[in-house]
Order: sequence, then C-alpha cells, then structure tokens
Amino acid sequence: MGIAIVRADYAVPAHAQALVSLLDAYAHDPAGGGAPLGEFAKTHVVAGLAQRSHAFSVLAFEGEPNQTEAIGLVNCFEGFSTFAARPLVNVHDVVVLPSHRGQRLAQQMLALVETIARERGACKLTLEVLAGNHNAQRLYQRLGFAAYQLQPELGHAQFLQKWLDVQP
Repeated sequence: MGIAIVRADYAVPAHAQALVSLLDAYAHDPAGGGAPLGEFAKTHVVAGLAQRSHAFSVLAFEGEPNQTEAIGLVNCFEGFSTFAARPLVNVHDVVVLPSHRGQRLAQQMLALVETIARERGACKLTLEVLAGNHNAQRLYQRLGFAAYQLQPELGHAQFLQKWLDVQP
C-alpha cells in the first residue's frame, strides 16, 4: 500500500472528514489533552479553516486509490514576522495515528509544509511542543527546529495562553 502526502482541500468531503477524524484522534491523545474534540469544533472546524486564507493543512493517506485511510494531519497558519517583514508559518497541530508512528510520516508532511511556506514567501516555521513529548522534540530538532531566543542571557521564549470567555 502506498502513502500519499497531500495539501488538504477543505471543499473535498474526504479531506474534510479526514481532518475532523484525525483532529479528534489527536484530542483523545494525552499530547492533545486526552479528551474528545467538542461537537462545536467537529461541526465547524473545516468551515472555519476554509474561511481563512492564512490557514492550510496537509494530510497523509495510506492505501489504494478509492480505498484510503487518513493517517496523518498537520494544520498551519500564516502569521507575520515584524522583524523580518515577511510571513511566517506556524505549525499548529501535528497528528500521526499511533498505528503509523515511527514511519517518518510527520517528517514527510512537514516537508510539504515547508514547501508551501516557501511558496508563500515565509521566512520561518514556528511550532510549540510539550516538554514531555521527547519523540516529537527529537523529530523537530532533526528537522532543524530550535528553541526561540533573541539573546541567550534572556533565555528561551515561553508559549503562554489566556482563554477568553467567548460563546460559540
């Protein structure tokens, strides 16, 4: 069986279904929070992504044409580097089903992400990774990612969040 790494087309039902299914699998994983994706997200994530020209996704499928299984997903968002005055691409979600880990699928998907980022004129890729996710850290380091810092004496940047009370 072959592996296909493709840029997702949010208007293609098989791609939309794959994206929701893989994002839900990621949400169930301890690295994704360990809880199912909410119904609002399941219903609205694809349309929400499709409305944002700065969003794109990459999917991995295994199988024969017309009989494929979605096995990997990367969601990305374009931002803007004020210091470089150019776009950047933030890798927001990286998902590989447990049954397919260790096959370098994330590396293959991130290679397509990098190609798309270069096409967009991006100066860099960014991402966040949990401190305890050592396998992902090794992958990202092997691919050239490093902790963000401007001046070593000020240390590495931290990723922070603040939830807003917004109703769907």
